[in-house]
Amino acid sequence: MIHVTRLNHVPLVLNSDLIESIEATPDTVISLTTGQKLVVREPAEEVVERVLEFRRAIYSGLPGGGSGASGQKEPERPAGNRKDHGSDNRANS
Repeated sequence: MIHVTRLNHVPLVLNSDLIESIEATPDTVISLTTGQKLVVREPAEEVVERVLEFRRAIYSGLPGGGSGASGQKEPERPAGNRKDHGSDNRANS
């Protein structure tokens, strides 16, 4: 899902899987597979970028957004689960 804005400034969340084509005429017209056409304020290039970012998020498996956009870090492993690859052999002496 991507966020876009209609010409009358009303925000809209759009299922990007339904986008068939995007035209810049000079307004941005999004044609959906349902036959509906939406005219939005964002330039066509920005709509494409939002779709790509959304799909990156889906394929990367990150929760709530892509490329760390949610601000969440990967949880750290407990100390007992870490493998020590160092050369400290005090435990063996």
